[in-house]
Amino acid sequence: MTTGPLAGIRVLDLTQVIAGPLGCMLLSDLGAEVVKVEPPEGEPWRLTGQFFPNESKAYQSLNRGKQSLVLDLSQPQCQEVVRRLARTCDVAVINSRPDVARRLGVDYESLKAERPDIIYVDSTAFGRKGPWAHRPGYDIVAQAASGLLMHRLWLDDRGFPALSGPAAPADFTTGYAIALGVCAALVHRAATGRGQLVETSLLTNALLIQGSAFMSVPVADAERRESFLSDLERSRTESEPFDQFVRRRKALAETVIGFGIYYRGYKTKNGALTVGCLSPATRERMRTALGIEDPLEGSSAKSAPEEAIGRIEAMFECRTTDEWMAIFDAHGVPASPVSFVEELLDDPQVVANGYVVDLEHDLTGPQRMAAPPWQMSDSPPAAQGASPPLGRDTRKWLKELGYGDDVIAGLAESGAIVLGLDDQP
Repeated sequence: MTTGPLAGIRVLDLTQVIAGPLGCMLLSDLGAEVVKVEPPEGEPWRLTGQFFPNESKAYQSLNRGKQSLVLDLSQPQCQEVVRRLARTCDVAVINSRPDVARRLGVDYESLKAERPDIIYVDSTAFGRKGPWAHRPGYDIVAQAASGLLMHRLWLDDRGFPALSGPAAPADFTTGYAIALGVCAALVHRAATGRGQLVETSLLTNALLIQGSAFMSVPVADAERRESFLSDLERSRTESEPFDQFVRRRKALAETVIGFGIYYRGYKTKNGALTVGCLSPATRERMRTALGIEDPLEGSSAKSAPEEAIGRIEAMFECRTTDEWMAIFDAHGVPASPVSFVEELLDDPQVVANGYVVDLEHDLTGPQRMAAPPWQMSDSPPAAQGASPPLGRDTRKWLKELGYGDDVIAGLAESGAIVLGLDDQP
């Protein structure tokens, strides 16, 4: 019996890869029953970096707590299964191009005809309107389209646009947006009795997380923005190499006052750490901890002079990370050692707060992963088990929807469905 705040809510998960699966996994963590519909070959993320047939860490990390119903939605009889299932579902979530949803009979209007108060989340790459509405897209494409890829003006060693890290920020923020949209729509339905269409996209979330960079305040930034756009237009007109433009703009970029020492990483005697001092009070505490004066005092430069920064960098390399952390803790300076994710499963801070959950997968055994990202005193979320093997729950759901063993056997023989490995006819 689940205890989360969404206990009793059933979700039809028609998503693949990252954003949609994450959003539905979060709903499962919150107590919802999530039925994931997959094609006979399994969704693409199952097949990415397999370490066991039809199983990958990429898939398992985004699909815990779900049930796997395998249907070939190009077949009319499988579309009928989805229509029957939709009548029992509170929520449906999909991330595909509009032509795909309509062709497979799982668009909003089709499922609304089966369940008028259904909440239908439509997650796309670029939104359903405009000249890019028809385009597919993954995180790197949305990052490029939104400006996120160039937010920090990073290039690789050869001058190509470069991802800033292994995570997929547009995808993961969209996953959270999906879960939040569902929760808001459920509150609205409880008050009005009406379901609705909820739309989000990788593009809108990639814009949102850039904060003030996307925001325009003419009184504050009109001159800078116009100067940049003029320079960019001139660069493209003159066919200036992309990497040359980026490096030139990076050299021209203004450094925020004081960030030269107060908000950055440092090498230590045996590793590295970061400090994040964004207020006058925390900056004062950092200076006290280091025993230095403000390197900007008496200087007209917009950042600390290079010579002063060099001396401070050298100071950090004289002590270990633990020694510096003890000093910063004593002075209340916001700081952290620079860690690698591989070392954090047993980290005392992570473990003390219950940020790791231990699960048992039906096929691949024990696993440890990030726990649900909330803790609630009255309706605690919980991981509802590991991700499902392909087709594990197909028979269960077909029987619940009224299909007999003979029909199920015929669908399996035709390849329209896949049954679990331990559930073959």
